[in-house]
Amino acid sequence: MVQRNGNAADNDCRFEEKRLTIYLRKQKLLRFAFVVCFCVGCAACAGAAPVRYAIIPENPFPGEAVTIGIDADNSDGVKSAVLYDSDGQRLSKSDFFVLEADKGEKRLAAAVLTVPSTAEPGFAVIKMEGGADNTAEIPLVIRERAFASEEIPLDDTLTEIRTAPDPQKTAEAEQLWAILNRHGNEIYALGNFSPPVSSTRRTGHFGDRRIFRYSNGKSDTAIHAGVDYGVPTGTPVTSCAPGKVVLARFRIVTGHTVIIEHLPGMYSLYYHLDKIETSEGALTVAGDLIGLSGSTGLSTGPHLHWEIRVSGENTDPDALISRPILDKDAILAKIGK
Repeated sequence: MVQRNGNAADNDCRFEEKRLTIYLRKQKLLRFAFVVCFCVGCAACAGAAPVRYAIIPENPFPGEAVTIGIDADNSDGVKSAVLYDSDGQRLSKSDFFVLEADKGEKRLAAAVLTVPSTAEPGFAVIKMEGGADNTAEIPLVIRERAFASEEIPLDDTLTEIRTAPDPQKTAEAEQLWAILNRHGNEIYALGNFSPPVSSTRRTGHFGDRRIFRYSNGKSDTAIHAGVDYGVPTGTPVTSCAPGKVVLARFRIVTGHTVIIEHLPGMYSLYYHLDKIETSEGALTVAGDLIGLSGSTGLSTGPHLHWEIRVSGENTDPDALISRPILDKDAILAKIGK
């Protein structure tokens, strides 16, 4: 880790730099707020009928999944929700899918997208795309979040796994991304997710900024995409929510691996298993045994790596434990029954 210099002059310089950064950020947010308000005002003056929407949560943290719900029968042809930062840079995107309606209820369409863990705090906007010109733009504020940093030394074997060119490793990576970016039509899970192990001991957290120290003296950086549970080899690992197993096999980097589809574009991943106890195509419910924890692949010791992906974006699993991913009652209450 980099050690801070205690020199008073250096501290003064850092203080001034921090003040300048805060000032510039405030000016940037004010300019963006003006643009959002101006655009919304123009739509209202033109007599446009905006799409009614619900967004949960309204002010997310980096790494948090955001659910957008709209009236499926009055969606103005909207196909996708796209998150942009205050500079107009696209951060993430997800397609809408239609939920079954109970008798007498509105048909809802929903999209789930994730604020990237690298997103800067401040104003942002979700644009409904694929419809008419008068579709909604949803302003929101991305809250500030701090992530931990850590260094991980790798021995010769693990250094080779991470750095050595390998056609098989490349093919496995391409297969993985093809799955994670696939947006199907099946809806298996609507409620809260459950932790995949009973232990609460964590050895790695979502969004950790990691430095890998290779045995050859070189290094590389990465962002930890999931949660690591420090559990002994052979610990039962269960499905976090209802879904369909779309991958259950050994991979060079992640060892014995299981991937479960829960919603269109949403997947849970379980890495470094000692043994797989399910098969591709199997349907699961929360709590079903899918494997035993281990230390296979690129692993420095026995643990379970649990990860959530939404339209390919790594997503904080804790956010899905604390609230249902698709709360129909909350969405209907906001857009009107």
